[in-house]
Amino acid sequence: MQTHQLEKTIAGFPSLKTREYKAHKSNVHTVGWNCDGRRLASGSVDKTARVWAPERTSDPRSSTELRGHTDSVDQLRWDPTHPDHLATASCDKTVRIWDARSGKSIHKVDTSGQNINISWSPDGQCIAVGNKEDMVSFIDTRTFKVEHTYQSKVEVNEISWNHAGDLFLLTTGQGTVKIMAYPSMKELRVLDGHTANCYCLELDPRGRYLATGSADALVNLWEMTDFSCVRTFGKLDWPIRTISFSFDGEFIASASEDLAIDISSVESGETVHKIDCYAAMNTVAWHPSKYLLAYAGDEQESRPSGGGTVMAGNLRVFGFSG
Repeated sequence: MQTHQLEKTIAGFPSLKTREYKAHKSNVHTVGWNCDGRRLASGSVDKTARVWAPERTSDPRSSTELRGHTDSVDQLRWDPTHPDHLATASCDKTVRIWDARSGKSIHKVDTSGQNINISWSPDGQCIAVGNKEDMVSFIDTRTFKVEHTYQSKVEVNEISWNHAGDLFLLTTGQGTVKIMAYPSMKELRVLDGHTANCYCLELDPRGRYLATGSADALVNLWEMTDFSCVRTFGKLDWPIRTISFSFDGEFIASASEDLAIDISSVESGETVHKIDCYAAMNTVAWHPSKYLLAYAGDEQESRPSGGGTVMAGNLRVFGFSG
């Protein structure tokens, strides 16, 4: 992006609006855009996922509810090669593949444990899912069977392939990131840049950087060529739960238990905008081609009739004009 265009974008952030989308009955743990950006999916503690067309309407009646899981939907990922296929990982020890057009579960894969993280390979041919016992299962999307597994000796919090699909990355409870050769899962390198549990990771769309977020309240930026740490973002005070790069790689959003989402310039490291929040955030995700940021967290809603509070199950999208 040219310098004057970037400055114009940054200057415009404060005037942008947020829309609220409410349909879940409990906390939203995960959100994600499909590859063409026309759909946004959300997964919740209420055992459901939901698919939205967020630029058209925020009316939940126009969204599609995905029912089938019998426990919390902790993470979801869209097929990077198909705009209608969505994978959800649940604590009910299954992975489900959905067709967003029909709202139907087209495949159910049984796994060995309660699933908490998921990733789809860049070529669409494999889904990796990790469970609470730190086992990663690799599902062949041609057969929808678990073809092989990897048992980690340390806590695994998030997983991802690189863009070429020949590396597999895991964040650990030791504050490190393991770089593995794929498919052999031979350990190639360990990135040691955090002083506490490493919770999340994200690769920028251009393939230049890897970002990692940790319980030490820091986001580290690593070069993908030699895996050197080139920048650290220390804008938040609490453990970093979730991070996301904008479609052009110019901005990185990070969120935690702070009541704000930080949006920083990747190159300068400076904060360019903060989005005020009402609760700790669980998930942030930039649109694949626009400056639209979806996010959700542990919000509560008071009921006027009494009886305390209930979890609201809201998600929001920041970036609308007017």
